[in-house]
Amino acid sequence: MYNILTSQFCDKSEKKKEEKQKSMAAMLWLLLLSAFHAVALAQQRHFNITLGSSLTPTTNSSWFSPTGRFAFGFYEQTNGYAVGISIAGMPKKTAVWTANRNSPVVPSSAVLLLTSDGRLIVQVGGKEIYVISPSQDIASASMLDTGNFVLYNSDHIIIWQSFGNPTNTILPGQHLSARQELFSSASDADDSFGIFRLKMQDDGNLVQYPVQTTDTSPYAYYATSTDGAGNNVTLNLDDDGHLYMLNSTISLKNLTEGGHPRERTIYLMKIDVDGIFRVYSHSLNQQNSSVIWSSTGDRCAPKGLCGLNGFCINLDDQVKCACLPGFDFVMPGNWSAGCERNFTAQTCRLKEKTSKYYAMRTVDNTKWEDISYSVLDTTTKEDCEQACLQDCNCEAALFKDTECRKQRLPLRFGRRVMTDSNLALVKVGINVVAEEGLSYQIEETKGKKLRIDILIASITLAAFALLVLGISGFLIHRNQVWTYTKIQDSRSVQLCEDVAPRAFSYAQLEQATSGFKEELGRGAFGTVFKGILGEDQKVVAVKRLDRELVEGETERKCVDWSLDENESILEHWVYSCFEAGELGKLVRDEEVDRRQFERMVKLSIWCIQDEPSLRPSMKKVLLMLEGTVEIPVPPSPTSFLSAI
Repeated sequence: MYNILTSQFCDKSEKKKEEKQKSMAAMLWLLLLSAFHAVALAQQRHFNITLGSSLTPTTNSSWFSPTGRFAFGFYEQTNGYAVGISIAGMPKKTAVWTANRNSPVVPSSAVLLLTSDGRLIVQVGGKEIYVISPSQDIASASMLDTGNFVLYNSDHIIIWQSFGNPTNTILPGQHLSARQELFSSASDADDSFGIFRLKMQDDGNLVQYPVQTTDTSPYAYYATSTDGAGNNVTLNLDDDGHLYMLNSTISLKNLTEGGHPRERTIYLMKIDVDGIFRVYSHSLNQQNSSVIWSSTGDRCAPKGLCGLNGFCINLDDQVKCACLPGFDFVMPGNWSAGCERNFTAQTCRLKEKTSKYYAMRTVDNTKWEDISYSVLDTTTKEDCEQACLQDCNCEAALFKDTECRKQRLPLRFGRRVMTDSNLALVKVGINVVAEEGLSYQIEETKGKKLRIDILIASITLAAFALLVLGISGFLIHRNQVWTYTKIQDSRSVQLCEDVAPRAFSYAQLEQATSGFKEELGRGAFGTVFKGILGEDQKVVAVKRLDRELVEGETERKCVDWSLDENESILEHWVYSCFEAGELGKLVRDEEVDRRQFERMVKLSIWCIQDEPSLRPSMKKVLLMLEGTVEIPVPPSPTSFLSAI
């Protein structure tokens, strides 16, 4: 009995064991299927943007990464939308990459399309704008969880990626290689190109400059001092906020230590609008951002922050920009646009002292770029002011200790340094109302605004008037030529009233003047004689040319080697004539409106400045041509660069 029970119990145990093993095998099989499904799904999501996919700014505006951290598509900008990559888990989209930064923003009617023939474009009003132009046709695309937007060909090989084409931001896993640059944005609401750049140089040095400057030390305002390390140096960022420089695989320099939390936190390095590059921590849980490192604590360090003729002031960690005395902001609220004169400068004459037109104003404790054209030693401040007042070319002077350095405008890279005793002495119009002191608060003043519709209407009317004038001139000329031909053919000796004069032969004129006998006067090219024409004995004046008109009878020479050395280089010669008040040399005996001619010469000199930042914009050129804006006295076209 006992043996039977034991046997039955053992049989039941074996059955349960077999059932358990079968159950575990089934579960393992399900797990394997799930894993394969997950891998397949991941692979499917890896190439989740297929040909024919499209986006619009208002509905279905982005293609997301698998976890939804990053998004590629439209994001809002001032007056429209831009295309780029942004952090999707934040209340306000934080852009980390922008396409076509110098192209205008697009309207809400735009469509972003990955076309069936492998092009990534934006369609706006029937026009197509390329977003990215890889070397091969696109077969698919993917927005990765790293923040990298990738394009693939038909073999699933990467043909373009945003990590290789940074704009103003570096993400973890991304690096900045030799000769690559990051450019700041124009403003927090405008991701077009700004005025600062961060460059990884060939020599291994990471340096910041203002835009439109050469890669030389006078323009640098930040550097890692790693020059000499070679062209294999890269700037790298890890997912714990560690920002560092590598020379191939060898650590060269740590900019931050790292070790920050990784959980649901995104770190990025960005060159900001103010020219400082910072490392940010973006918490997806708390949905906020914070700065964990800055390249400098001096917010006035970036050169050019306040534009031409403006200077930067640090007050309790708040940055303000101010203009030189006698200057106002070109665009109130946009500091980088700089400052312009609020008075009309007198024309420069070499032999004329300017003390009766100008007074000197002082700005204390400021540093500027030194492009002096003359240096006076062992002087006092008063002597320096007088020297500038009596020098027509001097528009400002930098005075420190006993040294006076004369300057031409514009002054650049100005900043207040309370420990620096340097004084900026500025020549201002005598009619400028004296101020109690220089206010460092940026005041919103009424700018000079030009309505586009008025400008277009004016240009249209002017073009129409020119067209009418041209047609009228042609008709009048044709009528006169016809009448003149008719008279000439008739060979009448009588002069007809109200029509063009007839042609006479030399013999006829010689007979009318009795052999050029009675002289009435002399002109620039000949002598005037008294003559009598026709049966009515009408008295006329006949001019006989005594000199050969070389320009009319011979061809002009391309180069006149007999010219004075100073006349052989046109821009130098024109400027020297302008500076000396001898513009008549440029036109010689030609009759011109001297005042209008001087305005055109001044504008021409501004437009050929070697330094790009000194040249006026096309809008300003139009305003100057119209007379809406005064044309200031220009500096020498090459003096700016030759003084560096």
